[in-house]
Amino acid sequence: MLLEALSAAILGLALAWAATRRLPHRLPARSLVLATGVAGALFGAFVTHSALGAASLLAVLLGSAAVCAASLSLLLRPAGRLRGRSATA
Repeated sequence: MLLEALSAAILGLALAWAATRRLPHRLPARSLVLATGVAGALFGAFVTHSALGAASLLAVLLGSAAVCAASLSLLLRPAGRLRGRSATA
């Protein structure tokens, strides 16, 4: 279980770092993104391990990556302002 937690934390850190490198203009401060990535990955590993029991490490890491990506997506800001009113307004 310690290996799962350490692997999930490293995976969350890697996904958060990739997000900050790819979308720096759409994310808040880097420290918040990195902390959210690690926390989301650890929570995902916990939920997956609780749901599947003594499953393989790969299954736990897949669940961890899914929850990490979902938590990082909540931090994204819109790309730009709306240019005008829509036709229905």
